[in-house]
Amino acid sequence: MYGTKIPHKVSKDGAKWLKREIAVQVALYKRIVKSMDALSVVRDKWYSEFLERIQVRGFNADGDVRVKIKPTDIPVKPKRKDKVVW
Repeated sequence: MYGTKIPHKVSKDGAKWLKREIAVQVALYKRIVKSMDALSVVRDKWYSEFLERIQVRGFNADGDVRVKIKPTDIPVKPKRKDKVVW
């Protein structure tokens, strides 16, 4: 089951390594989030270009068969920031 803890023993060296590794991964994650947030203006432009393209030109559904997306089928942009999934 997800989230359950399995009882186990960790050596002192193992615990130190784990603590350092977690700190490195958290720092890396924060750098990635910062980079992703800095791209938000450019990403919004990419989204709008993509949505326009699939309505005007369509996309390849099978081989050379193109399907255009109706404006009513375009999802509404959420009012939250984009998420960095870890």
